Amino acid sequence: MSALWVEITATRGSSPREVGCAMKVTPTGTRGTIGGGTLEYMAIATARAMLTRGETAHAETLPLGPNLGQCCGGVVTLRYTDEALKTDPSGSTYWRTVENPPPPRSLWLWGAGHVGRAIVASAPPQMFDIHWIDSAANRFPRRTGAHVTCVPVTDMPRLAAQAPLDADHLIFTYSHDIDFELCGTLLQRGAKSIGLIGSATKWARFRKRLQAMGLDPKPITCPIGDKSMGKAPAQIAKGTIAKLMARPHPKASA
Repeated sequence: MSALWVEITATRGSSPREVGCAMKVTPTGTRGTIGGGTLEYMAIATARAMLTRGETAHAETLPLGPNLGQCCGGVVTLRYTDEALKTDPSGSTYWRTVENPPPPRSLWLWGAGHVGRAIVASAPPQMFDIHWIDSAANRFPRRTGAHVTCVPVTDMPRLAAQAPLDADHLIFTYSHDIDFELCGTLLQRGAKSIGLIGSATKWARFRKRLQAMGLDPKPITCPIGDKSMGKAPAQIAKGTIAKLMARPHPKASA
């Protein structure tokens, strides 16, 4: 036996991922995620110990409180099995077959730099419908998945004013001025969520300017990602996608 699958089979209260999410664990690596953080690290350690002992089945219920150092505050039940779960086309996330899977989230990415590319690589295709926006076509990679629509546009804030109200937005363009205009436009337009890459200094300046415009900056999350995972693009992307997937799935737009 060379791999085990760890699946979330039940949750109570807040949890980092929903029921049905799973990851594959081998002695040297993992694929997919059950939400990151201490819960995932402990699950990986348990699965690898089972592999060493030749065990093929186990279940446990874990409170996500002080003992795990996670702030979710809920309870998660995990099932460990050698039964291969269905994989999505990218191989990034493992799922049980469901009759009525939720529709993909609308995710708008503003900027095709290193972090934007890492976000696209980290986002499970079956969970996200991505609109990827930047100022020129040559800023995008030559190939993207079918779930990604690349949109070159010279005036990004103007497009943001027409974005769907139930979309999640992540902002990381090459220009602080464009970032700021996007923040202002999306606050006025409305959005499911708004995430902005940046330092504490950048956010303090943006927050002050937005307030001076009569806008409430509270809906904006800055910085994005999970600080404990690191600051490299792939680490920012992993933390950001995990947090998006942990949120309740939005209802489809009319």
